[in-house]
Amino acid sequence: MEHTRSYIICATPRSGTTLLCDLLAGTGVAGRPDSFFRRQSMSTWWADYLNVSSAKWDDDCAFDQSYLNAVLKEGAGGTPVFGMRLMWESLADLTKRLAVFYPDLPGDSARFRSAFGSASGPPLYVHLSREDKVAQGVSRLRAEQTGLWHVHADGTERERTRPEQDPVYDAQALGEHVATLEEHDAAWSSWFTEQGIEPLRIAYEKLSTEPQAALANILAALGLDPAIAKSVEPGTAKLADNESREWAARFRAAR
Repeated sequence: MEHTRSYIICATPRSGTTLLCDLLAGTGVAGRPDSFFRRQSMSTWWADYLNVSSAKWDDDCAFDQSYLNAVLKEGAGGTPVFGMRLMWESLADLTKRLAVFYPDLPGDSARFRSAFGSASGPPLYVHLSREDKVAQGVSRLRAEQTGLWHVHADGTERERTRPEQDPVYDAQALGEHVATLEEHDAAWSSWFTEQGIEPLRIAYEKLSTEPQAALANILAALGLDPAIAKSVEPGTAKLADNESREWAARFRAAR
Protein backbone atom coordinates (compact mmCIF):
# COMPACT_ATOMS: atom_id res chain seq x y z
CA MET A 1 0.00 0.00 0.00
CA GLU A 2 1.36 3.42 -0.96
CA HIS A 3 1.43 5.84 1.96
CA THR A 4 -0.62 9.00 1.58
CA ARG A 5 0.95 10.64 4.63
CA SER A 6 3.72 9.92 7.10
CA TYR A 7 4.99 11.29 10.40
CA ILE A 8 7.92 10.96 12.79
CA ILE A 9 7.52 11.54 16.53
CA CYS A 10 10.77 13.19 17.68
CA ALA A 11 11.27 13.00 21.42
CA THR A 12 13.28 12.09 24.50
CA PRO A 13 12.55 9.25 26.96
CA ARG A 14 9.68 9.69 29.42
CA SER A 15 8.01 12.45 27.42
CA GLY A 16 4.76 10.59 26.72
CA THR A 17 5.69 8.81 23.51
CA THR A 18 4.08 5.51 24.50
CA LEU A 19 0.83 7.30 25.29
CA LEU A 20 0.94 9.16 21.99
CA CYS A 21 1.82 6.07 19.94
CA ASP A 22 -1.10 4.23 21.53
CA LEU A 23 -3.48 7.06 20.73
CA LEU A 24 -2.40 7.26 17.10
CA ALA A 25 -2.60 3.49 16.62
CA GLY A 26 -5.98 3.51 18.34
CA THR A 27 -7.49 5.72 15.65
CA GLY A 28 -7.24 2.89 13.13
CA VAL A 29 -6.31 5.39 10.41
CA ALA A 30 -2.95 6.86 11.50
CA GLY A 31 -0.50 3.99 11.35
CA ARG A 32 1.18 2.04 14.13
CA PRO A 33 4.23 4.02 15.26
CA ASP A 34 7.07 2.46 17.24
CA SER A 35 10.83 2.72 17.82
CA PHE A 36 11.96 0.76 14.79
CA PHE A 37 15.40 2.36 14.73
CA ARG A 38 16.41 1.99 18.36
CA ARG A 39 19.91 0.60 17.93
CA GLN A 40 19.70 -1.74 20.92
CA SER A 41 16.77 -3.66 19.43
CA MET A 42 17.07 -3.24 15.65
CA SER A 43 19.22 -6.24 14.83
CA THR A 44 17.75 -8.44 17.53
CA TRP A 45 14.13 -8.00 18.53
CA TRP A 46 12.84 -5.96 15.58
CA ALA A 47 14.63 -7.94 12.89
CA ASP A 48 13.20 -11.14 14.37
CA TYR A 49 9.71 -9.71 14.83
CA LEU A 50 9.64 -8.37 11.27
CA ASN A 51 11.01 -11.66 9.96
CA VAL A 52 14.02 -10.02 8.32
CA SER A 53 16.55 -12.83 8.33
CA SER A 54 19.26 -10.98 6.41
CA ALA A 55 19.43 -7.86 8.57
CA LYS A 56 23.03 -6.88 9.29
CA TRP A 57 23.80 -3.69 11.13
CA ASP A 58 27.56 -3.20 10.91
CA ASP A 59 28.43 0.49 10.98
CA ASP A 60 29.90 0.49 7.50
CA CYS A 61 27.07 -1.32 5.70
CA ALA A 62 24.09 0.07 3.84
CA PHE A 63 20.58 -0.36 5.09
CA ASP A 64 19.16 -3.76 4.45
CA GLN A 65 16.32 -2.97 2.04
CA SER A 66 14.14 -5.75 3.38
CA TYR A 67 14.29 -4.24 6.89
CA LEU A 68 13.31 -0.79 5.67
CA ASN A 69 10.45 -2.25 3.62
CA ALA A 70 9.26 -4.23 6.63
CA VAL A 71 9.40 -1.12 8.83
CA LEU A 72 7.34 0.89 6.34
CA LYS A 73 4.71 -1.83 6.37
CA GLU A 74 4.69 -2.30 10.14
CA GLY A 75 4.59 1.43 10.84
CA ALA A 76 1.51 1.78 8.65
CA GLY A 77 -0.38 -0.99 10.43
CA GLY A 78 -2.67 -1.61 7.48
CA THR A 79 -3.53 2.08 7.06
CA PRO A 80 -2.37 4.50 4.34
CA VAL A 81 -0.38 6.47 6.94
CA PHE A 82 3.11 5.55 8.15
CA GLY A 83 4.34 6.56 11.59
CA MET A 84 7.43 6.01 13.71
CA ARG A 85 9.00 7.18 16.95
CA LEU A 86 12.59 8.44 17.14
CA MET A 87 14.58 9.43 20.21
CA TRP A 88 17.45 11.89 19.89
CA GLU A 89 19.92 9.23 21.04
CA SER A 90 18.97 7.16 17.97
CA LEU A 91 19.16 9.98 15.41
CA ALA A 92 22.92 9.94 14.76
CA ASP A 93 22.95 6.24 13.94
CA LEU A 94 19.93 6.54 11.67
CA THR A 95 21.26 9.57 9.78
CA LYS A 96 24.59 7.78 9.29
CA ARG A 97 22.82 4.76 7.79
CA LEU A 98 20.64 6.93 5.58
CA ALA A 99 23.73 8.72 4.28
CA VAL A 100 25.06 5.34 3.14
CA PHE A 101 21.72 4.35 1.67
CA TYR A 102 21.18 7.68 -0.15
CA PRO A 103 24.72 8.98 -0.83
CA ASP A 104 23.67 11.39 -3.57
CA LEU A 105 21.14 13.33 -1.49
CA PRO A 106 22.31 16.58 0.16
CA GLY A 107 21.32 16.16 3.79
CA ASP A 108 19.19 14.60 6.51
CA SER A 109 15.92 16.23 5.45
CA ALA A 110 16.19 14.96 1.87
CA ARG A 111 17.18 11.48 3.02
CA PHE A 112 14.34 11.26 5.53
CA ARG A 113 11.94 12.29 2.79
CA SER A 114 13.23 9.57 0.46
CA ALA A 115 13.14 6.90 3.17
CA PHE A 116 9.95 7.81 5.03
CA GLY A 117 8.09 10.38 2.93
CA SER A 118 4.77 9.71 1.24
CA ALA A 119 2.87 10.57 -1.89
CA SER A 120 2.01 13.96 -0.38
CA GLY A 121 5.58 14.96 0.49
CA PRO A 122 7.99 14.82 3.43
CA PRO A 123 6.98 13.39 6.81
CA LEU A 124 5.20 15.48 9.38
CA TYR A 125 7.65 15.93 12.25
CA VAL A 126 6.02 15.95 15.68
CA HIS A 127 8.28 17.33 18.40
CA LEU A 128 6.99 15.89 21.67
CA SER A 129 8.67 17.68 24.55
CA ARG A 130 8.24 17.71 28.31
CA GLU A 131 8.59 21.19 29.76
CA ASP A 132 9.31 19.99 33.30
CA LYS A 133 12.67 18.28 32.80
CA VAL A 134 13.08 17.60 36.51
CA ALA A 135 9.85 15.60 36.59
CA GLN A 136 10.96 13.86 33.41
CA GLY A 137 14.30 12.98 34.97
CA VAL A 138 12.57 11.65 38.08
CA SER A 139 10.34 9.50 35.88
CA ARG A 140 13.32 7.99 34.07
CA LEU A 141 15.37 7.38 37.21
CA ARG A 142 12.47 5.67 39.00
CA ALA A 143 11.72 3.51 35.97
CA GLU A 144 15.36 2.41 35.77
CA GLN A 145 15.49 1.62 39.47
CA THR A 146 12.12 -0.12 39.83
CA GLY A 147 12.09 -1.78 36.41
CA LEU A 148 8.51 -0.62 35.87
CA TRP A 149 8.26 1.55 32.74
CA HIS A 150 4.56 1.58 31.87
CA VAL A 151 1.18 0.62 33.27
CA HIS A 152 -2.14 0.17 31.52
CA ALA A 153 -4.97 2.64 31.97
CA ASP A 154 -6.41 0.41 34.70
CA GLY A 155 -3.13 0.49 36.65
CA THR A 156 -1.95 -3.04 35.82
CA GLU A 157 1.62 -3.53 34.74
CA ARG A 158 2.39 -3.20 31.05
CA GLU A 159 6.18 -3.13 30.77
CA ARG A 160 8.69 -4.27 33.37
CA THR A 161 12.40 -4.89 32.73
CA ARG A 162 13.50 -6.24 36.11
CA PRO A 163 12.05 -7.73 39.33
CA GLU A 164 10.30 -5.22 41.55
CA GLN A 165 12.49 -3.17 43.89
CA ASP A 166 12.08 0.06 45.81
CA PRO A 167 13.45 3.29 44.32
CA VAL A 168 16.18 5.23 46.14
CA TYR A 169 16.69 8.96 45.75
CA ASP A 170 19.98 9.67 43.99
CA ALA A 171 20.67 13.37 43.42
CA GLN A 172 23.72 12.79 41.22
CA ALA A 173 21.98 10.31 38.90
CA LEU A 174 18.91 12.54 38.73
CA GLY A 175 21.04 15.57 37.88
CA GLU A 176 22.72 13.66 35.07
CA HIS A 177 19.35 12.62 33.65
CA VAL A 178 18.00 16.17 33.78
CA ALA A 179 21.10 17.57 32.07
CA THR A 180 20.94 14.93 29.32
CA LEU A 181 17.23 15.49 28.72
CA GLU A 182 17.75 19.25 28.46
CA GLU A 183 20.64 18.74 26.06
CA HIS A 184 18.80 16.26 23.85
CA ASP A 185 15.60 18.29 23.66
CA ALA A 186 17.57 21.40 22.69
CA ALA A 187 19.45 19.32 20.12
CA TRP A 188 16.15 18.38 18.45
CA SER A 189 15.29 22.06 18.12
CA SER A 190 18.69 22.83 16.61
CA TRP A 191 18.36 19.93 14.16
CA PHE A 192 14.95 21.14 13.00
CA THR A 193 16.40 24.59 12.35
CA GLU A 194 19.43 23.22 10.52
CA GLN A 195 17.25 21.02 8.31
CA GLY A 196 14.67 23.72 7.57
CA ILE A 197 11.93 21.73 9.31
CA GLU A 198 9.00 23.32 11.13
CA PRO A 199 7.68 20.58 13.41
CA LEU A 200 4.29 20.31 15.02
CA ARG A 201 5.08 20.93 18.67
CA ILE A 202 3.20 18.98 21.34
CA ALA A 203 3.89 19.43 25.06
CA TYR A 204 3.71 16.40 27.34
CA GLU A 205 1.82 18.49 29.85
CA LYS A 206 -0.90 19.11 27.23
CA LEU A 207 -0.87 15.52 26.01
CA SER A 208 -1.19 14.04 29.50
CA THR A 209 -4.08 16.27 30.56
CA GLU A 210 -5.92 16.59 27.23
CA PRO A 211 -4.84 13.57 25.19
CA GLN A 212 -7.74 13.68 22.75
CA ALA A 213 -7.13 17.36 21.96
CA ALA A 214 -3.45 16.70 21.29
CA LEU A 215 -4.37 13.73 19.10
CA ALA A 216 -6.88 15.83 17.17
CA ASN A 217 -4.15 18.38 16.40
CA ILE A 218 -1.94 15.70 14.89
CA LEU A 219 -4.77 14.14 12.89
CA ALA A 220 -5.66 17.54 11.47
CA ALA A 221 -2.01 18.17 10.52
CA LEU A 222 -2.02 14.82 8.70
CA GLY A 223 -5.14 15.78 6.77
CA LEU A 224 -7.27 13.27 8.69
CA ASP A 225 -10.56 13.86 10.48
CA PRO A 226 -9.74 15.30 13.93
CA ALA A 227 -13.14 14.20 15.22
CA ILE A 228 -11.82 10.62 15.27
CA ALA A 229 -9.82 11.57 18.37
CA LYS A 230 -12.99 11.78 20.44
CA SER A 231 -13.47 8.01 20.28
CA VAL A 232 -9.91 7.08 21.30
CA GLU A 233 -9.23 6.44 24.98
CA PRO A 234 -5.71 6.51 26.47
CA GLY A 235 -4.27 3.06 27.06
CA THR A 236 -1.48 4.16 29.38
CA ALA A 237 -1.66 5.73 32.85
CA LYS A 238 0.78 8.03 34.63
CA LEU A 239 3.29 6.46 36.99
CA ALA A 240 4.02 9.64 38.94
CA ASP A 241 3.00 9.55 42.59
CA ASN A 242 3.62 11.54 45.76
CA GLU A 243 7.14 10.17 46.04
CA SER A 244 7.88 11.36 42.50
CA ARG A 245 6.74 14.84 43.42
CA GLU A 246 8.77 14.76 46.63
CA TRP A 247 11.92 13.82 44.68
CA ALA A 248 11.36 16.65 42.23
CA ALA A 249 10.82 19.18 45.04
CA ARG A 250 13.90 17.93 46.87
CA PHE A 251 16.03 18.21 43.75
CA ARG A 252 14.83 21.71 42.95
CA ALA A 253 15.46 22.88 46.51
CA ALA A 254 19.05 21.63 46.38
CA ARG A 255 19.60 22.94 42.87
